[in-house]
Amino acid sequence: MEQKPARVRIIDAAHQLMLTIGLARATTKEIARAAGCSEAALYKHFSSKEELFVAVLKERLPKLNPLLQRLTADPGAGERTVEENLTEVARQAALFYAQSFPIAASLYAEPRLKNRHDAAMRELGTGPHMPIRGLAGYLRSEQVAGRLRSGADTYAAASLLLGACAQRAFAYDATAEGRPPQSLDEFAASVARTVLQGIGTQA
Repeated sequence: MEQKPARVRIIDAAHQLMLTIGLARATTKEIARAAGCSEAALYKHFSSKEELFVAVLKERLPKLNPLLQRLTADPGAGERTVEENLTEVARQAALFYAQSFPIAASLYAEPRLKNRHDAAMRELGTGPHMPIRGLAGYLRSEQVAGRLRSGADTYAAASLLLGACAQRAFAYDATAEGRPPQSLDEFAASVARTVLQGIGTQA
């Protein structure tokens, strides 16, 4: 069986280690060892662990930002309703946060490392604010198209929808059931409908 290219093996190893031991403890040395290559080989593909983290988010986790970019570029594509689009966003966001939260959570236990990580994210032009910005941009395009109330606060609406999705990722771990009360599809539809009631043209 042909071995995967080094870059693919590195991203796979980083994803697995970030999930199992957390971003803070997943060193480039450990990632390289798990990928079956040298640390020098890792740095041929990625300039830093932060850049590798971004690659894991983009290439191994549910695609949230590309979906938001697509909707913003063509909000009426396929004549889908705003509610259908927001339901799709909520579903992808819930999946994205459920998988990314365990990876990034360990950073909060090490403030100095988190500060370095945040600085690297700024240099790379990314960060957890980007989905909010992207969704707010999509909602503004729907306002221009007349499908949302003109005075609606699109930033607040984006924050509410994505905040609910992020909260779902960890809020029910400590409960007896260990899972949210709604299925993913029910949750996505309900959150989209609730947000839309506040910003839709009929509100």
